[in-house]
Amino acid sequence: MDVSWATQESEAVAEKVLRYRRDESGWKKCREGNGVSVSWRPSEEFPGNLYRGEGILCGTPEEVWDCIKPVAGGLRAKWDDNVTSFEIIQNITDVLCVSRTATPSAAMKLISPRDFVDLVLVKKYEDGTISSNATHVEHPLCPPKPGFVRGFNHPCGCFCEPLPGEPNKTNLVTFFQTDLSGLLPQSVVDSFFPRSMAEFYPNLQKAVRKFHH
Repeated sequence: MDVSWATQESEAVAEKVLRYRRDESGWKKCREGNGVSVSWRPSEEFPGNLYRGEGILCGTPEEVWDCIKPVAGGLRAKWDDNVTSFEIIQNITDVLCVSRTATPSAAMKLISPRDFVDLVLVKKYEDGTISSNATHVEHPLCPPKPGFVRGFNHPCGCFCEPLPGEPNKTNLVTFFQTDLSGLLPQSVVDSFFPRSMAEFYPNLQKAVRKFHH
């Protein structure tokens, strides 16, 4: 994969995801509870929704990041029920890679196993925030695989943000806009994402406690 193209593309995605983070307009809350709020607005990228999750976790941004960072043999597949496997297809730089994520069947088997091939950029901001920024990409080493429907992540990511005055807490803001493809009823998709995003937070909290305390 061309390094200069990948670098430009991933920086453009990171700018988009940062814009989602800063733009407070047009979000409609669809789920709230246990300190986690999930909202949505129509996607500008595809005929679906952009989802935003937010919640505060116990653990430093580095500890939270350690449980979700995109690395080979990382912790994510160990604790996240929505990830059956995660692999790095190509390391482009030390902060940029192409990954493949496989997900299990979901929504009482209405959603069959999916896989996603993404260009992922890790960014660190001056205030101590650590972010991942991803979008779907094609890669010659990762053609469609039997048994998986290839889904497409449009610009998405997360921000592990320090909380001023609370050094052992993290504000985690997540963005998803995923085309699951495969002719799913829209109602299945619309109920799946808010629920799985709401479950992501307590599961991640358990993982931070397990691996870092």
